[in-house]
This record gives sequence, C-alpha cells and structure tokens, in this order.
Amino acid sequence: MKDDDRDDPFDEFFEEIERMMNQMMGGNAEFRFEPGGNPGPTAESHDVHLDVHETDEQIRVVADIPGVEKDDIELTCDGETLRLQAAGGDREYNERIPLPGPVDEHSASATYNNGVLEVTLERREDDSTTIDL
Repeated sequence: MKDDDRDDPFDEFFEEIERMMNQMMGGNAEFRFEPGGNPGPTAESHDVHLDVHETDEQIRVVADIPGVEKDDIELTCDGETLRLQAAGGDREYNERIPLPGPVDEHSASATYNNGVLEVTLERREDDSTTIDL
C-alpha cells in the first residue's frame, strides 16, 4: 500500500507536546516524536528515568541506568549540576542534571545496585548576601 501525501492529523498535536516538553525541560533535552517510534528524549538523554528528591538538608538523584558496570559510571558535580556518564554493552548515558539548589559537591555519596544509581548530596547554604535598604 502506498503512503498518501495527506498530512497526519496528529502532527500539530505532537508538535505542541514537543514544544511544551522542551519548554518544561528548560532546554536540557530535546524531545521529539518519531513516526512509528516511541516519544522520548534525544541528544544527551538515552533511556534514563530520573527522579530528583529534595529535603531541607539533602538532594537525592535516582537514575535507572541498566546495562553498565559500577566501574563504568563517572559522576561529576560543580555544585549546581550533576553530570552522569556511563557506558556498557550497547548502552551509553550522558546526562546533565540541573539540581534544584546549590550543593556541597564534596559531600556526594553514591550507590549502584541492580541498574539503579542513587546519588545523595548535602545542600549548601546560599552564599548570596541580603542588603536591607
């Protein structure tokens, strides 16, 4: 059967979802719906489900990164962004995770068990100074 040249009636709908997802992510990942494929992040995000949990004292990032060995995971943090790089088999992960507040990057602790990475960071007091007028 030959594809006809008519526009897909859902194109506009999917374009709007893409626009909203990109806006919500703040430009850190680009979402696209591919014809016949599953919607999902492209560019640096590959099959990673992330959850960021925060309390007054800590920020905890939980990431599903199956298919890699513990020694193949590299984590770096600059106090505002957590960078996750890992590779194994046919999978490669390269994530930049903006944190919801400043953290002490030297306080990081991480565990990796059954494909689930958990990183805990202690919050840092904001260094900004308030001036009363």
